[in-house]
Amino acid sequence: MSYLQQVRDNNPLIHNITNMVVTNFTANGLLALGASPFMAHAPEEAADVAKMAGAVVLNIGTLDERVVESILLAGLSANAHNVPVVLDPVGAGATDYRTQAVQRIIHKVKLAALRGNVAEVANVIGESWAIKGVDAGEGSGDVIALARTAAKKLECVVVITGKEDVISDGSRTYVVSNGHPLLTRLTGAGCLLSSVVGAFLAVSGDSLLEAAADAVSFYGVAAEAAAEQSSRPLPGSFQIGFLNQLALVTPELFLEHSKIKEIKG
Repeated sequence: MSYLQQVRDNNPLIHNITNMVVTNFTANGLLALGASPFMAHAPEEAADVAKMAGAVVLNIGTLDERVVESILLAGLSANAHNVPVVLDPVGAGATDYRTQAVQRIIHKVKLAALRGNVAEVANVIGESWAIKGVDAGEGSGDVIALARTAAKKLECVVVITGKEDVISDGSRTYVVSNGHPLLTRLTGAGCLLSSVVGAFLAVSGDSLLEAAADAVSFYGVAAEAAAEQSSRPLPGSFQIGFLNQLALVTPELFLEHSKIKEIKG
């Protein structure tokens, strides 16, 4: 059975500590997919929610010390109860505070997956790559090599999203070629993807790499379908159509349009 079908059959609870810009979009996207979002930020309940979740997704988009406290409490509780943790290091490298917060998190919390753009992932592991706000800036380098290096260093699955998406556990690596440029015009498209990865990991068992690759590819297939359904795709109508396609794309349609390639060597 596909991971997509398992998500829809099992309706996993996804605990999100995410940023205030994307909370509504993320919750609606998870609901459309078939997962159950729980948006709990308070440190007073972070550990309790994490231990009953199928996955915990930690996002540093709008950061302060109370958020960091909640993230650490949720992450440690998830680790103690064998709940997979996904970290979205939004804007890592943009400011010293943001970069230092990420370092605190990765040194205390065992990650199942890290999902970010190339600059964010590079800055998490101390590599040099330009960043502009929360977006990847100009830079050059081998993204596949970076994904593999980061996965080995962090001992988790690393998802680097861009024109093509790279997913690696350090030993095996996939490149996903699904998606649509209008995703870059939606605030929170990457943040929601991190939560979708969390939903797929919640039903993955030990197959974290394959589940993450499927999550990324499914997300891209839904975006392609949303653009195709619109006679004149624009950001507003695309967002609505995209949420619809997260619910409408079937496992059969996903299998037909998925573009996942394993990279050898």
